[in-house]
Amino acid sequence: MGWNYLGIVCIVCAVLCSVGFIKFVYFLSIGYGFAVAGGSICVLILALTHGWTDGVLWLAILQTVLFIAYGARLSGFLLVRELKNAAYRKTLKEATGGDKKMPIFVLVAIWICVAILYTAQLSPMLYRYMNGAKDFVVPVIGMVISAAGLLLESEADKQKSAQKKVRPDMVATQGLYKIVRCPNYLGEIIFWTGVLISGTTGLRGAGQWIMAIIAWICIVYIMFNGAQRLEKRQMGRYGKDPEYNAYADKTPIIIPFLPIYHLNKKGK
Repeated sequence: MGWNYLGIVCIVCAVLCSVGFIKFVYFLSIGYGFAVAGGSICVLILALTHGWTDGVLWLAILQTVLFIAYGARLSGFLLVRELKNAAYRKTLKEATGGDKKMPIFVLVAIWICVAILYTAQLSPMLYRYMNGAKDFVVPVIGMVISAAGLLLESEADKQKSAQKKVRPDMVATQGLYKIVRCPNYLGEIIFWTGVLISGTTGLRGAGQWIMAIIAWICIVYIMFNGAQRLEKRQMGRYGKDPEYNAYADKTPIIIPFLPIYHLNKKGK
């Protein structure tokens, strides 16, 4: 399983997501982006120092760049949004219980859990090089899928910001939001699906497969949970608006063409 290498990556992820001690939501947002970017750099350094990248150095560098782009976009976008958007700060404060302080042991537990999760998410990359996989077709396909997910997330956030400037009293409903109501969450699922695919030909043994698949399942669950919480807030704010209800009742919440329109009971 390479527990020593996983431990090193986990320590790096833990250090980088420790910004959550400033505000606990940062464990899952800004710290998340930091950890993914920094953790991937750590994997690359491990691969270089152990000679794992012979013949596939370009692939390792390309994959690291993709993770850095992902982390920089996520953390940068969230930082700018929180610093500049007063409405978002208010929503975030309401969603996280305002200024209520969490007990330190709860914060530490969250910190440890997310550091382990981020390490598991990066494990397909680590195992590919640690196990000496030299193929490149499948990992390139996986990285193309991840890049598509990253572009989808970026465009979704851009479109949402533009639409909210025009209509701050309504959710985004145009562009990508005509296809699904949470295209940014869909992009996140696509990104990590690509990561899983890119590592499949490098995984060895049940333990490595279980870790990679569980990490992917966790991300899918987190995205659906996030969509459910977002929908609940939107229903509280726009639930009596006929335009919002008509849009929500006909637009899948997260997966295109899958007729799952609501993750909360209407009226709740």
